Amino acid sequence: MGAILTQNTTWVNVERALANLRGAGKLSVSGMRDCNRRELADLIRPSGYFRQKAKHLKDFVRVLDRHCSGSLETLLKCRAPAQLDELRRRLLRMKGVGPETADSILLYAGDHPSFVVDAYTRRIFTRHGLCSAGAGYDEIRCAVEQALAAGKFARAKQMGLGHRPSAISRQQRSSWAQHLNEFHALLVQVGKRHCHKREPDCGDCPLRCFLPTANPLTIEARRPTPAIG
Repeated sequence: MGAILTQNTTWVNVERALANLRGAGKLSVSGMRDCNRRELADLIRPSGYFRQKAKHLKDFVRVLDRHCSGSLETLLKCRAPAQLDELRRRLLRMKGVGPETADSILLYAGDHPSFVVDAYTRRIFTRHGLCSAGAGYDEIRCAVEQALAAGKFARAKQMGLGHRPSAISRQQRSSWAQHLNEFHALLVQVGKRHCHKREPDCGDCPLRCFLPTANPLTIEARRPTPAIG
């Protein structure tokens, strides 16, 4: 639900919408199923585009009921890379689910290794010359996953190293999924605290030493560079 509600808004607004749903006893598949669209739209109003998002949430539950007996576990279950690709395509066929939303559902709800490319990630990578401003979503996502899998994390996996899931997580994540989770979360923090859309605060940014130029404001005017990897 959060992955759909967070489209075109901030997470603070999503938290307000989720709090409304929780207070009304509708923060569940069965709760959304029993809630009419007008009531649902009113509850998620803080998230913006609430009528459209209410429709998308109801459509999601309808697909879940029709093809997965109403079970999120059944929808998100897959045991092989080929199944993961098919699950991603299945999510993308749902109304209101784009690439970022699909990957958020796969990573955060399904515990599947799928990197989320959001506005923060694109901005940071572009300013650091890691991808061109016009790089496609899947181009960045696949490049990040391949680069991380081929780099230090491959050795970390062999040593049994990994991150513990956050306190709000209900399940033990695979080390690879948790690694992508952690990496995305760190990029989000850099984006929120330092890599602002206007007037970036590069002085205290932990990634400052990796900037390809001393003047970060000129980076986006650079000639397009190859994608990661």
